[in-house]
Amino acid sequence: MKDCLQPKRSVMIAYLLPGVLIYILILIVPTIMALIFSFFKFTSIKSFSFVGLQNYITLFNDPSVLTALKNNLFLIVVCLIGQIGIAFVLACILSSSKVILANLYRTVIYFPVTLSAVVIGYVWSMVYDFNYGILVSFLKAVGRPDLAAPWLAQNDTVMLCVCVPLVWQYVGFHLVVMLSAMTTIEKDIYHMSEIDGANGFQKAIYITLPLIKNTIFICVLLCISANMKVFDHIMAMTNGGPGYSSNVLALYAYKVSFSQMNMGYGSTISVAILVVTLVIFGAASKITSIIKGND
Repeated sequence: MKDCLQPKRSVMIAYLLPGVLIYILILIVPTIMALIFSFFKFTSIKSFSFVGLQNYITLFNDPSVLTALKNNLFLIVVCLIGQIGIAFVLACILSSSKVILANLYRTVIYFPVTLSAVVIGYVWSMVYDFNYGILVSFLKAVGRPDLAAPWLAQNDTVMLCVCVPLVWQYVGFHLVVMLSAMTTIEKDIYHMSEIDGANGFQKAIYITLPLIKNTIFICVLLCISANMKVFDHIMAMTNGGPGYSSNVLALYAYKVSFSQMNMGYGSTISVAILVVTLVIFGAASKITSIIKGND
């Protein structure tokens, strides 16, 4: 029996090995190297000295890190509500058999996901442009030029403006994930609820939401992870400005590492991103377990 199973195990290992090696080289090795570099003052190959916990002491006393972390947390909250909330509503609508051309709508909504984040950032920076942006032109056309403002150059509006393209681009991703989960729900459940007089809102809240809550939890984790390491959109739209108002941890780590050539401290910020993400994951898992326990 063992002899019969041995070739199968060898084939399984042969198939799995390339993927495992790629995973180790792309994720595990850089993570370990960043952790090691965080204990060094590393400006170049010739300037490499051990500083112990000094980088972490600097991290906890760096006001720019706190500002960037607040911006990341703001993005997480807005995108959880915007991306997943809007995606759930759209999924409930498009899963209905009464919607005409539902597949076309799904394709159109998903299309922004296929675009480069840098392209999205530049396009939306032109949309917001105070001189020739389409949004300013629209406000002038409807007779409200007084509402036009350099939104990306104002501290109190820049983060909200940054959130809009993030929500717009990734709603389609979560929509497709939720729609795939909804296909596993028996249609008879909806038919019986309709006989009992349930409307669309009640079916979404009391049937669809509980039955796909595990999928929604996965979407929550993906949203948190994406917004903790967001970089391209901010870089293209504001480069962290004005000042540090839209700076995020990934962008700050990049600037510290390659603009200031302080790769040791940049690695420390990267480790902080990982730690904060894991803490948020743990909190989200705990909240989910409490909700399931109450159910």
